[in-house]
Formats: sequence, structure tokens, C-alpha cells
Amino acid sequence: MSIGTLIYLPKITDPRGNLTVAEPSVGVPFPIRRVYWVYDVPGGESRGGHAHKQLRQLIIALSGSFHVTLDDGTHKETYLLNHPWQGLVVETGVWRTLDDFSSGAVCLVLASEPYEEDDYIYDYDEFIAYKKVQR
Repeated sequence: MSIGTLIYLPKITDPRGNLTVAEPSVGVPFPIRRVYWVYDVPGGESRGGHAHKQLRQLIIALSGSFHVTLDDGTHKETYLLNHPWQGLVVETGVWRTLDDFSSGAVCLVLASEPYEEDDYIYDYDEFIAYKKVQR
């Protein structure tokens, strides 16, 4: 059983430079309601460290590389994102942590919902209780 889903977005190659498209009708499995990017992450720092109750995400390494660790409360999987035409779909109710950012890495996130503070679970024990996981 896989927690996350790697998808490959269209890569249009051209001698002048490549182009990749991300839109709901072309690879993104949900309507895009918010877009943000993370960059200039200092060495050794992590991002994420939370789960969402409703929000779905597509995480893409636009430049450089980083690892995304997904945890559904019973299983953990780590993905290396290092191609701008590849994205990781993160469903609701999955804890995510991003780390090991290379120098100059840029992480693009396409989200299914606008920002809503109440959608976040920041405490791992609360996440486990939310998922009703027996430890």
C-alpha cells in the first residue's frame, strides 16, 4: 500500500528549454485553489510537520531536490523529489515532513483549498488520535 502517489506531468522538450504544465485537466487530480512555494530553506531545516483534514496537495521540486516523508499513522514512506515534471500527491489525513533541501531548492505546492487554520493538525499525538490509530 502506498501512502502518496507520484505523478508525471507533461514534459514538452524543446532545444530552447523545456516546459511542464500543471492543470486540473492535465495531471492534477483536484481543482487548484491555492499555490505557494518554499525556498531558501537553511541547511538542516525541515518544513511541513503537519497534516490536513480536508486539503489535498501536489508537491513539486521546481529546482533542486528534497525529501518528503508521508505518514498515515501506521506506515511511513519517503520520496525524493528532484524533477520539475514529477509531483507527489498528498491526500487528506496524511502527516508530511519535507527535509534534506539541496542548495537553491524550490518547492511548489498546488493545494485543493485556500488557507484555513482549522484544517491543520500540528501536534503528532493529536494526529494519531484524529486517525484513531492504536499504538
